[in-house]
Amino acid sequence: MLRTVFKLIIIAVLLVAVWLAWGLWLPKHPAETTYVQLRPGWSTRHIANRLQSAGVIRSARAFLLYHYIGHPRTLKAGEYKFDDSESTIQVHNRLVAGDIFLHTVVIPEGYNMFDVASAVEAAGLGSRDDFLKAAEQQVALVHDLDPDAKTLEGYLFPDTYGFTRTQTMTDIVAEMVHRFREQARAIGLRTDVHRTVTLASIVEKETAVPEERPLVASVYVNRLEHGIALDADPSVIYASLLNGKYDGKIYQSELQADSPYNTYKHPGLPPGPIANPGRASLVAAMQPAKTDYYYFVSDNNGHHRFARTLQEHSQNVIAYRRAVAASR
Repeated sequence: MLRTVFKLIIIAVLLVAVWLAWGLWLPKHPAETTYVQLRPGWSTRHIANRLQSAGVIRSARAFLLYHYIGHPRTLKAGEYKFDDSESTIQVHNRLVAGDIFLHTVVIPEGYNMFDVASAVEAAGLGSRDDFLKAAEQQVALVHDLDPDAKTLEGYLFPDTYGFTRTQTMTDIVAEMVHRFREQARAIGLRTDVHRTVTLASIVEKETAVPEERPLVASVYVNRLEHGIALDADPSVIYASLLNGKYDGKIYQSELQADSPYNTYKHPGLPPGPIANPGRASLVAAMQPAKTDYYYFVSDNNGHHRFARTLQEHSQNVIAYRRAVAASR
């Protein structure tokens, strides 16, 4: 009788050991790349069941046993990505460590807030409209730097970001503004921030050539100092974007529009930034080259020709048109 009981105990122990090996140590590969969102406040049982239903672990019970008996530590909420074979123990350790999946958002220099909103939406972090609302409603984030700011345009610093789905749009814009503040401190931008960022945003949109940025800035500074209209096409385009009318072209009617962003019609800088400048353009706006240039035009080869007089500029425009015609 005792021998029979002993055998049954041995069999039971072996069965439990096999079950534990199956449930805890045997890796499981999801059928496809799987994303699992674990919400704040979920119980460990809820998390275990969610992981099992998603095909990430073999047994919710084995997960719970391992958690409560061996590793009763906090499991961190967030979105997790599963695309490789992992045991339940490995999955548990990832949740303890908070190995949360980050959605990469790349914001190139010169993106305006509409472009940034589209990039955030494309990364699966929320809608474009919600981002734009946050960029308008959270303007207090920069009021100490720019009391005249109406939106966060200009302060959504271009960079590569990693965001989680648990972060709100407010969190996202706050991180971008924080990155701007870091760069502003690094280059010594402490005063006249509104003017500097506005000028830098125009410079950013006018040229992507690093060595040209101080020259472009010098043209606009010279025109500002002599009361000459900036005639900046990017500001006219921005006016159309604000009205939801931009289709990739600038029309004569837009050059005559009474928008404060129309720098053909209104001398001086526009009311605020028209894009989000990078560090180099901010530095160029702070330290423009010392020139007597008042004009510039594309050379149709990625660079610009600069001129001191309207006559020189007219010749450069003719050269540009010839270059365009020759390239067709």
